[in-house]
Amino acid sequence: MKKTLLLILVLFVATSASAQRDAIFGKWKTIDDNTGKARSVVEIYEKDGEAYAKIVELFREEGEEENPICDECDADDDRYNQPVRGMEIMRGLEYSAKSNEWDDGKILDPENGKVYECKIWVDEESGNLRVRGYILFLYRTQTWLPYEG
Repeated sequence: MKKTLLLILVLFVATSASAQRDAIFGKWKTIDDNTGKARSVVEIYEKDGEAYAKIVELFREEGEEENPICDECDADDDRYNQPVRGMEIMRGLEYSAKSNEWDDGKILDPENGKVYECKIWVDEESGNLRVRGYILFLYRTQTWLPYEG
């Protein structure tokens, strides 16, 4: 009986850890820090054990280009002069079970072409995704919302 309970407990912990690890995968709605308006839908997926994300939809205001190109990206970056829709903006994040975060990756801001160090995690209380881009000790954290659509 004790062995059965122990086995059930181990399976529960393993399943829970896997669910926490995988909670980032799927579609998220990005929100502009300044205006509070939705800007895009980003899909996070796993490739070779690392997390990546691409823009799958843009929410454009009247007068904004429908699918701009990343002309601010560094000319050595493979995303330079490429359309933003479909662009991989997050690359190479690795999961840390200790912190329950994906980190050691990079994120691109296609509006200004800058690439930042990145880490992401799901806020367990709200279910929202926290996305932190940083250079050295300076950082900015955005909140992305689950997207159904």
